[in-house]
Amino acid sequence: MPLLLAFAIATGIFIGSRYHVSSVNSKVFGLGFSKFNKLNDIFNYILEEYVDSIDRDILIDGSLSVIMQELDPHSAYIPPQNLTAINEPLDGNFEGIGIEFIIVNDTVVVLNVIEGGPSKEIGIEAGDRIIEIDGHPVAGVGIENKDVVNVLRGGKGTRVDVSIMRRGTTSTLEYEITRGEIPIRSVVISYMITENIGLIKINRFSAKTYEEYQKAFDELSSNKLEGLILDLRGNPGGYLSASINLADEFLPDQRLIMYTEGKSQPKNPYYATADGKYENRPLVVLIDKNSASASEIVAGALQDNDRGTIIGRRSFGKGLVQRQYQFPDGSAIRLTIARYYTPTGRCIQRPYDHGLAEYYYNVYQRGDEGPNAVDSSYFADSVKYTTPGGRVVYGGGGILPDIIVELDTSGSSPYLDNIRSNNLMSRFAFDYTDHHRKQLLDFKDVRTLDMHFMTTGDVMQEFIAYADSNGVAFDEAGYAISKDRIAMWIKAFVADNLWSNIGLYPMLHKSDDDVQEAIRVLNAERNSVPPQITP
Repeated sequence: MPLLLAFAIATGIFIGSRYHVSSVNSKVFGLGFSKFNKLNDIFNYILEEYVDSIDRDILIDGSLSVIMQELDPHSAYIPPQNLTAINEPLDGNFEGIGIEFIIVNDTVVVLNVIEGGPSKEIGIEAGDRIIEIDGHPVAGVGIENKDVVNVLRGGKGTRVDVSIMRRGTTSTLEYEITRGEIPIRSVVISYMITENIGLIKINRFSAKTYEEYQKAFDELSSNKLEGLILDLRGNPGGYLSASINLADEFLPDQRLIMYTEGKSQPKNPYYATADGKYENRPLVVLIDKNSASASEIVAGALQDNDRGTIIGRRSFGKGLVQRQYQFPDGSAIRLTIARYYTPTGRCIQRPYDHGLAEYYYNVYQRGDEGPNAVDSSYFADSVKYTTPGGRVVYGGGGILPDIIVELDTSGSSPYLDNIRSNNLMSRFAFDYTDHHRKQLLDFKDVRTLDMHFMTTGDVMQEFIAYADSNGVAFDEAGYAISKDRIAMWIKAFVADNLWSNIGLYPMLHKSDDDVQEAIRVLNAERNSVPPQITP
């Protein structure tokens, strides 16, 4: 009954209240409705006669959210207060002072200063403690993350005053910061992982992703680039146009990238142009179960055109295309208007017949499938396709990699699980960096840090005591199993605190099985040894 009522209310609002029905043949989105509208009448009756007062906006927002969820997992209603925050990562920027922060011991601590932002320009540093904002104390007053965001963010050109304590100084530092446009990077790192192989990791497809990719690629190309790893793991997607432009970089002229089609949307194909800068050299794309939508468009386009090697684990399986329609009050709906298809004609959308909860639970329930868990018998013949090069590929539930790499579970233990769930490695690394920043910065780069900073002995004993004081008692057996993994993560987080992503990822990639397999494949291809492809 609540669901039916919500459906009735939402439909009444959407059709009747927002669009005045004035004639027998009134049109709303091209649909005809008569003056008599039962759903709209129900909505008005509830507002007028219900026993308690009802907040009309809350009723509208809640009802529309329910009705959109009933359509498919990716159609959505977005209330006005949420739209800006949801769109910012896709727009590629926000307005503020340009810092990342955490709250430690009831104090706002600068974790990272964003390149290109106003805080970086005036000299604010990682590790600084913000004690006052616009003359109001923010240390020791129980301030929360959302409160800090609310006072530090603001329109471009507006000003905010901050008082800062910096380790090693005795006086308070006063800064007047003029807020500006802060970039939200979608290319989180690009670097030469070996002498001849470059790696570019993209964490979303925003309005600026293609521009960021081109800049990153051009910087890598100044080296002896003979192989490229494109890391799309954990990338949930974003703008269709960004994925089309990226796929075009790797495909020859006139190759089909993908096409869309829906009940009211005629077939619309997208083809590569002659502008790609990396169309013939060795390429690997990394995906996992959190690679979705635009990520799957890129992976599917390359796989179906027999271009490069897809490595990792089966992707999420989102093959639906949404269009955003914004209302005058600042709210919006994202409505699924079509499905997209890879060049061989496969739709990789997973079934969603059993509801939203089951849809999202299913992708985690299936686990991280190993190479022996998924073979040709796993898929129905109806979703089997063949590429021009003779490669067998499958639709109906994500992109299946050419080479499946099982996640390495060695080193796992209940002790490590407790440490992770309490975020202790990251917290300890921040404290350690904060107390030893000057000495650690004597290491000029991440390679030097890796060679000379050992997370063994005293550091590990310090961590054990830190974990114990934060509720995770020492487990000798668990520590023996997991100590190498703990040490690796602490060192990686220390590097992250010092140099952000350019410190974090090179540390992690050393023991990243997906990345190491990609390097093996690219080296084999460079030496003209075809890699073995999972059937």
